Amino acid sequence: MENKDTYEFVIAGFPYKLRSSHRMEVVTQLVQLVDQRVREALYVTKSGSVQNAAILAALNLAEELVLLKKQALEELQNFEDRNQKLRLEWEKLKSESARHEIQKD
Repeated sequence: MENKDTYEFVIAGFPYKLRSSHRMEVVTQLVQLVDQRVREALYVTKSGSVQNAAILAALNLAEELVLLKKQALEELQNFEDRNQKLRLEWEKLKSESARHEIQKD
C-alpha cells in the first residue's frame, strides 16, 4: 500500500486538501500548473465564475494531453516503421553477405 501524504494548497484563491503518494515537489508543480490555468481561464471568462474557469482550464489541459498523446503515438509509429525498415535492410545485407561467402568457397 502506498504511503499518501495530505497537502494543503490554494487554487484561484480557494483552499483545497489533496492526498497523494507523490513527493511535495511534484504536487507543487501540479498545483502551480492548475492554478495558472484556472487563473488564465478566469481572465477570459465573462462570467467570472471559478467553476466555469475550472472547466475551461480542464478542457485546455485535456486538449494538450490528447494532442501530446497523439503526437507521441505518431512518433512511436514512425520509430517502429524506421526500425522495421532497418531490420529488413539488415536481413538483406546478411543474406547478401552469406551469398558472397558461399561464392568465395
